[in-house]
Amino acid sequence: MGRVTERRRVIRIRDGAVSSRPDTLVVEEPLEIRLNGKSLAITMRTPGDDFALAAGFLVSEGVLARADELANIVYCAGATSGGAPGPDGEQAAGGNSYNVVDVRLAAGVTIPDLTLERNFYTTSSCGLCGKASLDAVRTTARWSLDAAAEPALRMAPETLAGLPDRLRAAQRVFDRTGGLHAAALFTADGELLDVREDVGRHNAVDKVVGRALQDGRLPLSSCVLMVSGRASFELAQKAVMAGIPVLAAVSAPSSLAVDLAVESGLTLVGFLRGKSMNVYAGAHRLALDSTAAAG
Repeated sequence: MGRVTERRRVIRIRDGAVSSRPDTLVVEEPLEIRLNGKSLAITMRTPGDDFALAAGFLVSEGVLARADELANIVYCAGATSGGAPGPDGEQAAGGNSYNVVDVRLAAGVTIPDLTLERNFYTTSSCGLCGKASLDAVRTTARWSLDAAAEPALRMAPETLAGLPDRLRAAQRVFDRTGGLHAAALFTADGELLDVREDVGRHNAVDKVVGRALQDGRLPLSSCVLMVSGRASFELAQKAVMAGIPVLAAVSAPSSLAVDLAVESGLTLVGFLRGKSMNVYAGAHRLALDSTAAAG
């Protein structure tokens, strides 16, 4: 398995003083995700939790929603040196780089046509934009975020405001590198359930969602997803596809993320810093003063 961090020597300049010292960097390597033996996607990620990442990616693409739909996930031989791949895609020579995983679906699980037609690289939203993206989520989402269809989740703004500090305290690798995003699941009471780090914020979310799928916990209808960066459409998509009713981010959302939140019933909170935040959609899940909410 690849390492999460590496040491590299750097020239450090501080107040005019020059010195040489080792620095800790986060590792970034490609991961190829195969589905039933067929190459589906390549993402740049931090090694670790690769099976959960692949499972979470397939949740966001509407392929998986329950643990019993997943047969297994295995590492395939990856190119480190030596010969070209054979007819089956395996490496004729060279060691296993642990950068290729194959997800095998359980018998009878069908793959959505949209998944087969799209060419993935780096992000799962590649190839779709605007209304097409919203339509894709609407047609493939297994879980409804409508108030009548999900267990009631209500959260105090004060509890929500405390999540960034709890997320930051759980970022172990970030403390050594300063180069990782994080995603975490919390309860409505602010209890930390799971946290994952990755060089890509979308990968961190996939790792959290994938682990929940493997544990048979989808839909995550009583959870809050907290992310360390901005709230893009892609992250809102992943929350909706996992049945997560609340997405909170320390930075700004995109316009398409807000559109998806409004359409799907997702509660979307941005600029969550200190005691302040902006609620862009789904304010009914927050225990707000009725006068302030109406204004």
